[in-house]
Amino acid sequence: MVSDETIRGQTLAAAGRAVLSDRNREYGGPEQSFGTIAGLWSVILSRPVTPAEVALCMSAVKIARLTANPTHADSWVDLAGYAACGAEVSGAGSQASGGR
Repeated sequence: MVSDETIRGQTLAAAGRAVLSDRNREYGGPEQSFGTIAGLWSVILSRPVTPAEVALCMSAVKIARLTANPTHADSWVDLAGYAACGAEVSGAGSQASGGR
């Protein structure tokens, strides 16, 4: 059996790999890719959408998918990645203290 701490660590490490290298190579950094998505959604929705809202909405997609299958590890990894990207594009990342 894998310990809870190992599962948390593996999930966060996988999210880190995804958002720090894999996705950056494919799509550019969060500010760039979420900015592009926000621009498209702004046209579709006829209102300004921010990159932070993109992170929130993409997180909601992952949460919706997890309600259908809460054991799908990749969705948990993606959710952690969207949280990290959201912190970056919103400016909250510089304030992150690790506290609760």
